[in-house]
Amino acid sequence: MYYSYVPFYCQNPSCPNSPYHHPRQQLYPDVDAGLLYESANETKKLMEDAGIVLDKLADSKAFDTELMYAAQASDMEEVERLIQTTGITSDVDVDFNPDGLSLSFSSQLEDLECCILRIALRWR
Repeated sequence: MYYSYVPFYCQNPSCPNSPYHHPRQQLYPDVDAGLLYESANETKKLMEDAGIVLDKLADSKAFDTELMYAAQASDMEEVERLIQTTGITSDVDVDFNPDGLSLSFSSQLEDLECCILRIALRWR
């Protein structure tokens, strides 16, 4: 039986045993995953608020009817008020047209818009 040894090479150029590694040269700058981490956690909060709105829309035809009548009358203030009555805490931009409803949930981290969650629902 013949065994061959194939050395393991790390695919990351910063690994010392990578064939692409040179101790004094780094191909890519170091990364900081802090903002991505925070953005992901903020987006989870947006998803929770989106879930609250979707639960209300899925559980109450009376609420849906009221929302659609307000939209049909182009009463943006009432449509936004109805969405806020669901108990959400996130900022949400509401838009509608004859075909449906669009909700854009957004959040900021240190005055930087970090994440947006968009939902589009059809009603016609």
